[in-house]
Amino acid sequence: MKIEFESCSENEAFARTVIAAYITRLNPTLEELSDVKTAVSEAVTNCIIHGYDGGEGTIHMECTINGREVTVMIEDYGVGIEDIDKAMEPLYTTKPEWERSGMGFAFMEAFMDELQVESVFHEGTKITMKKTIGKETDSE
Repeated sequence: MKIEFESCSENEAFARTVIAAYITRLNPTLEELSDVKTAVSEAVTNCIIHGYDGGEGTIHMECTINGREVTVMIEDYGVGIEDIDKAMEPLYTTKPEWERSGMGFAFMEAFMDELQVESVFHEGTKITMKKTIGKETDSE
């Protein structure tokens, strides 16, 4: 599944709805569904706030399902991240004046099984996240 949408705050809810509908066929628990929606929300919000500095731009979202593993890739073509390691530190934010908590990447890491961040300064950022749905029920 591939979609592109404008980088406006209203589309954060759209992205959450799209991913929820897409993974429904895996019959996720409410917790798994919430985890994936939250991670997608954080990634899209980062594109809007940091990638495009609240301005106009395009966000690309691509999702695949392989077995029970969901892969979500979210990409912007904005300013990029100069120091990925620093950006991934909990509570670090480049927008304190916007009352940002600096927990976006921490939430993505907590709610998903894998998180990969690729960025080229002044060219954009690509976030790839993976989560296995039904992992808890497999181990019972």
